[in-house]
Amino acid sequence: MTTPESATTRSCPVPHGSPIDTNIPRIPLYSEEFAADPHSAYRDMRSKYGSLVPVELAPGVPATLVIGYYTALRILNDPDHFPADSRTWQKDVPRDCPVLPMLEWRPAAIRAAGAEHARYREATVAGVSEIDMFALHTTVEQIAIPLINSFCQDGTADLISQYAFPLSFTVINAVLGCPQEIGERAAAGMAAMFEGVNAAAGNMMLASAMSDLVALKRAESGDDIISRLVAHPAQLDDEELMHQVLMFYGAGIEPTQNLITNTLRLMLTDDRFGGSIIGGTLPTCDALDEVLFTDPPMSNYCVTFPKQPILIDGVWLPAHQPVVISMTGSNNDPAISTGEYIDNRSHLAWSAGPHACPARSVASMIAQDAIDQLLDALPEMQLAVPAEDLTWRPGPFQRALTTLPVSFPKSPPLHIF
Repeated sequence: MTTPESATTRSCPVPHGSPIDTNIPRIPLYSEEFAADPHSAYRDMRSKYGSLVPVELAPGVPATLVIGYYTALRILNDPDHFPADSRTWQKDVPRDCPVLPMLEWRPAAIRAAGAEHARYREATVAGVSEIDMFALHTTVEQIAIPLINSFCQDGTADLISQYAFPLSFTVINAVLGCPQEIGERAAAGMAAMFEGVNAAAGNMMLASAMSDLVALKRAESGDDIISRLVAHPAQLDDEELMHQVLMFYGAGIEPTQNLITNTLRLMLTDDRFGGSIIGGTLPTCDALDEVLFTDPPMSNYCVTFPKQPILIDGVWLPAHQPVVISMTGSNNDPAISTGEYIDNRSHLAWSAGPHACPARSVASMIAQDAIDQLLDALPEMQLAVPAEDLTWRPGPFQRALTTLPVSFPKSPPLHIF
C-alpha cells in the first residue's frame, strides 16, 4: 500500500513538486525584500508554483501560502478538512518562535472548530452586533478632532504615529470599554506579536492586560463589548473571556491602523483621488474598496492546519502544517482580477466562510470616518516624500507602512463640540 508521500514522489502532476517535500526551497515572507515589493513576489510565485506556494513564516517555520482565489475560497469554506485548531502543530514549535503568538491555540473562535467554534463565535457576534453605529460616528469624531488639533498648526505630521495608531487604539478601547492604561499595555503587546520581535514577551504583556480587563468588567459592567461577553449565555470563563478580548485587540488596532494609512497612501498618490486630495474625484469609500483588494491591512493570515495530508490543486499539503491564505495574492489572482474595485466586495480582506470577520462593517466605518475627518480638516494635504521612498514594515502577516509623512498649509485648531 502506498502512502500519500510515496505517491507524490512518483506521480505528482505539478512540475515544481509539492510543499510536502521538506527539501523544497521556500520563500521567506518575513524579509525586508518581500515587504518592499510583495506584488512582484506574488507574480513570481504564481508563475513558478501556481496557487499553492512553499513559504517560511519565520526561519525554520514552513507553511503553504494560498494565492489562488478559488482555492482560497475552497479552503476557507471547508473547516472539516482545514480546521483552525493549531494544537498539534505547536507541539514541536519552540516557545521563542516569533510567529507562535499569532498562530498558537487559544480558547477563542479564531483557533476553534466545530461546536467549540460555534459557542465562541455566537458570543463574539452578539458582542459586536449591539454596537451603536450612530454613536460610533460621534466617538470617532470626538477622538479624531483633538488628534488633528495636535498637529494641524505644524504643517507636517506622520499620519501613523500621530493619527492612525492613536485613533484606532482609542476607538477600540471605547467600544471594548477598556481604560487607557490597560489599553496601552495591550497595544504594546499586540505590536510586538505582529512584528515578530519579542513576540513571546508581547504575548505575555497582552495576556496580562486582558486578564486585568476581564476582572474589571466582572466587577463593573457597562455598555460595551466585554460587558456583553461577560453576560452572554455562553457563560465564558475568565480564560475564555481573556482570549476573546485579545482577539478583538488583534483585529481592531493594527489592521484598522493599516487600513486607514494604506487608504490614505492611495489617495495621496493616485490622481483619481487627487494627489493633493482637494482635486480628487473619487470618494473615500471607493479608495477603501480598492485597498481592500490591492493592499489589505492583513496580507496573509486566515491560517488553518489540515488534519491529514490532503491533495488540492495537484499538490499534497502536509498534515498539521500551516496553510496561510494570502488575501493580497488571492485578490489579485488574474483568474478574477479585473482592475474594477468600485462597489466590488468580492475580495477576501475580511476572510470568508465560518471564520469571516464579524466586525467588517464596524472596521470599515471607523476607517472611513477617520479618513474623512482628516481630509475635511486638511484638504490640501500632500505626501511629504516621494511615494517610492515610503517603506514597509517586514513581517509575514501585515501590510503596514513604517511612516506616512505629510505636509499641508498650517491650519487653526478645529472647534470641539
